[in-house]
Amino acid sequence: MKCQHCEKQAVFHITELESGAVRELHLCEDHARNYLNQSEVAADGAEDEAEEKSAGGAISGPLGVGQTADELALLDQRACAMCGITFFEFRNQGRLGCPHDYVQFEKELEPLISNIHGATEHTGRRPSRTAEGLPEATEELTAVIGLRKEMKESISCEDYEKATELRDAIRAVEDRWLGGGHAPKEGA
Repeated sequence: MKCQHCEKQAVFHITELESGAVRELHLCEDHARNYLNQSEVAADGAEDEAEEKSAGGAISGPLGVGQTADELALLDQRACAMCGITFFEFRNQGRLGCPHDYVQFEKELEPLISNIHGATEHTGRRPSRTAEGLPEATEELTAVIGLRKEMKESISCEDYEKATELRDAIRAVEDRWLGGGHAPKEGA
């Protein structure tokens, strides 16, 4: 989407309520900075000005207007070592690739989760994984995801012996989880 004032890419999408009507703004970084600075200057009264400045200070904190695009560009390139999902893919899809992503992108996800759920600690009921034979911790699940990724890479490099070893390692873990009820697949 293009900026409403120029031909640059819009990176800020602002929604404002003005006398009951919704107004959407799509601005590039430069025009967004100007718009936010004008909002601070246009505030009425000294008390309102102080509140606006403190809000502006919060905006120019770790993800401030002047540095957001550069930081976001660097962050978007970071990828999970296990599943390979990038932060850019997460932002576009709204889904993480594996449990390890919560560790990989912890710093960025924590404020988001806190904002959505009001807390970062789980307080509800948890499913009983021991009854199903699945591991309680996510380390084993993450390890299997890593093994599957490694197996796909081995297949793409035509290293079928290594892929077979990895497949057998994955099956051994799954058999342990499910109590040996895992039947071998035909042709695999």
